[in-house]
Amino acid sequence: MNIKKLSSTILVAVISSVITVAAIGYYNGDFNPATRFANQQTAARFARFTNSNLYTPGNLDFTYAAAMTTPAVVHIKTTYNPKPVSNRGYSNDPFRDFFGNGFGYADPYHNQPQESSGSGVIISDDGYIVTNNHVVEDGDKFTVILADKNEYDAKVVGTDPSTDLAVIKIESKNLPFIIFGNSDSVRVGQWVLAVGNPFNLESTVTAGIVSAKGRNINLLKDKDNKGVIESYIQTDAAVNPGNSGGALVNPQGELVGINSAIATPTGTFAGYSFAVPANLVRKVVNDIMKFGTVQRGYLGVGIADITGDFAKEKGIENLTGVYVDTIYPGSASEEAGLKVGDIITKVNGTVVNTVPSLQEQVANYHPGDKITISYLRNGSENIANIVLKNREGNLQMDSQTSASYSLLGAQFADISAREKKDLGIAGGAKITKIEDGKLSRFTDIREGFIITKVDNKQITSVADLKALLENKKGGVMIEGTYADAPGQYFYAFGL
Repeated sequence: MNIKKLSSTILVAVISSVITVAAIGYYNGDFNPATRFANQQTAARFARFTNSNLYTPGNLDFTYAAAMTTPAVVHIKTTYNPKPVSNRGYSNDPFRDFFGNGFGYADPYHNQPQESSGSGVIISDDGYIVTNNHVVEDGDKFTVILADKNEYDAKVVGTDPSTDLAVIKIESKNLPFIIFGNSDSVRVGQWVLAVGNPFNLESTVTAGIVSAKGRNINLLKDKDNKGVIESYIQTDAAVNPGNSGGALVNPQGELVGINSAIATPTGTFAGYSFAVPANLVRKVVNDIMKFGTVQRGYLGVGIADITGDFAKEKGIENLTGVYVDTIYPGSASEEAGLKVGDIITKVNGTVVNTVPSLQEQVANYHPGDKITISYLRNGSENIANIVLKNREGNLQMDSQTSASYSLLGAQFADISAREKKDLGIAGGAKITKIEDGKLSRFTDIREGFIITKVDNKQITSVADLKALLENKKGGVMIEGTYADAPGQYFYAFGL
């Protein structure tokens, strides 16, 4: 079956409610889980490969890899609290908006709680688990069921919608965990295993080969304004609904990817599955553990794949590399001397021949990191040392200020410098998630709304919002805008 014919039917390999949610983070200043994670991975790898009694599978015997990985692949159940079906019938009632149900108004009808499920991979003995963002996105409660049937409540540590990855945590010790492999060393044609824990049916293991690398299937949406990174490992190992977030491992039992999606016309496996490369997973996990959010460095270029027709149009003789068609002012690439028409061929010595592969390599680094770019200009090979910048054009690590207010039933985050510039505002508090509370019950406000005023007093941050609402009683009027629907909007409700 031709994969092009399936491009319009790319499905996420788990049934879940996909609603925009900004990246959230958790960071405990009492210890550094990122350091512990890195040290533990190194120690486990050393112990495994210095043990002469370990069996290296051959002749297509995958029992070793299965035994090493299945205990560390878990089932994740996500529960969504009931939401109001509609409140439009009350939207024009100012008394209800300000005073709520104290005057005999009934609550809107609510849906029943919903559930979805997926898989996850334990990556440390103290309970850190990596999975897909779409497995936990917009969830209110998370339950993890281990291979030994023990159940734990989990909390979301952080998410990265731009790679469809998330880190969750359960409170436990001495758990089995998977060792990270090097996804850059994965070869097309090599055997891999897809390990999942779907629908609480215990672990499942399927085998296949790597069909391709650096695949972009146009699945992800740019929800957090960071730019999506799609550079999947494509395999023919069977991955069905419920396996999303599970492990793709090599015959040595090392993690080389997180299974994320399938291409299918039916909703079940049809020969194509896609996994996020483990090197990118490791970087995202480390960032979430250390910073609470993903720190991504940018070249500041517009790039294009070099096809036969494109090469003919541009007069390019060699079809290798990635074409630079835009250099953004003030970017890291401009400062390093790159120009439109250059062809990037390597990042720190790793060959890049497609846009996804270049994006994947650069995504492994932080703002302020120095990388070496090999590129062709007028047929001659050149090297540039580039110091990556963040999306705002400086070397600083991104900060994320967020807060959750149970009374309002919403989570908030400060808006980025780019959003301020694009919307022409000094700042604001953006609603990143709506839960059950005042806002969902008494207004039709939606996620993404940016609050700029409270009772006609301007706010520029989550801290401002918190200060104005603290100890507030009675009616509240909030004012603001949506990035996707310019204009001023007003919502009133009672506290």
